[in-house]
Amino acid sequence: MFLDKVEITIKAGDGGDGHTSFFRDKLNMHGGPDGGDGGHGGDIVFVGSTQVSHLIDFRFAKKFTAGDGVNGGTRHKNGAKGEDLKINVPIGTRIFNEKKQLIADIVDDGQEYRALRGGAGGRGNAHFATSRRQTPNFSQSGVKTKPYNVVLELNCIADVGLVGFPNVGKSTLLSVVTRANPKIADYHFTTLYPNIGVAQVHGQNFIIADIPGLIEGAHKGVGLGIDFLKHISRTRLLVHVVDISETEGRDAIKDFEIINNELSSFGAGLEAKPQIIALNKIDVNKNNIKKFKSKYQKKYKIFEISAATRQGVEELMKEVAGELVKLPKIQSPQVHAALEEQTDKNSFSVEKTRDGVFRVSGPLIDNLIRGVVLSDTESNAYFQRRLVESGVVEGLREQGMQEGDTVCVADMEFEWVD
Repeated sequence: MFLDKVEITIKAGDGGDGHTSFFRDKLNMHGGPDGGDGGHGGDIVFVGSTQVSHLIDFRFAKKFTAGDGVNGGTRHKNGAKGEDLKINVPIGTRIFNEKKQLIADIVDDGQEYRALRGGAGGRGNAHFATSRRQTPNFSQSGVKTKPYNVVLELNCIADVGLVGFPNVGKSTLLSVVTRANPKIADYHFTTLYPNIGVAQVHGQNFIIADIPGLIEGAHKGVGLGIDFLKHISRTRLLVHVVDISETEGRDAIKDFEIINNELSSFGAGLEAKPQIIALNKIDVNKNNIKKFKSKYQKKYKIFEISAATRQGVEELMKEVAGELVKLPKIQSPQVHAALEEQTDKNSFSVEKTRDGVFRVSGPLIDNLIRGVVLSDTESNAYFQRRLVESGVVEGLREQGMQEGDTVCVADMEFEWVD
């Protein structure tokens, strides 16, 4: 089964919590705070790999989570960073966010896209000691990350695309000129996904892709074509393989015109790509070659080959290599947009619910609550002071808060007293 589009969920690792502890040993029973920091969570990284040719590995594995940071320990021991999760994807994979915006285009082997960064580790209580607060009995929790849905879409990158009707010999030709080992059989749609191989001609290496599933109506979804026409868009040169033997009762000229019409109807500039014609299966029947050449040899370079016996294949590949030298490389934009939402860390919102409760939420509250322990007197006082300094109390009063009203900050609920 071939899979070239899939939606997955990714989540960076949570940050580890800071630790609350005080130094104690037999010689010192009243040491200062020594809680260590939590480790950062692991990142999510997509990596382009030539060892992967499709997205079938994502058919069942839909959720990917990086390692969480380790909590801090006593005696200033910081927690370890969570392990990064590297996700290998085929060359040509495009990554879209939930809004269908392109955020990354993986076009090179080893190219990395750091999609998500792990949550920051919380600070231990040793960080909160001051001359006035020498025994802080609280620490900071790590940042909890949120999951994101992304769509992976494969759009093959190859120098040469083999096009033509099913069973004309494209897969056989690919197996002859490269080390690819595609499935080959004497029936239509043997090839169910683009096969890719690397050819070498006089020291020049180039990538060839066998594009399957093209028949009449492919651009409208007939057969397999609409799924694979897009894979031609990033090729530089097309080798149009034609079954010149016509042993299956088809007309070679008509087949050639149908495929070109499909390329044109699909759009994306496919009809403008340079083509070399390979008349295959000449060992079976040569009677139709003259008729075909008389119609197209003024517009196209035409080669007579037999992929099965390798007759004429070397001459064809020399011409392909020569044409590629003249053609510019396909320039794909190095897209690396941010997936994570950019928020103002000092922002907050106040909402009065139907039952009269005032709810405060936002990045400011999320960050503030990480380092608060309401059962601790000093921490509680710091919490209330920050609500005033950051404008939260003013915002509550603007919404009509009065003494005795219930205020909910994160998951903490209390009665307001002026």
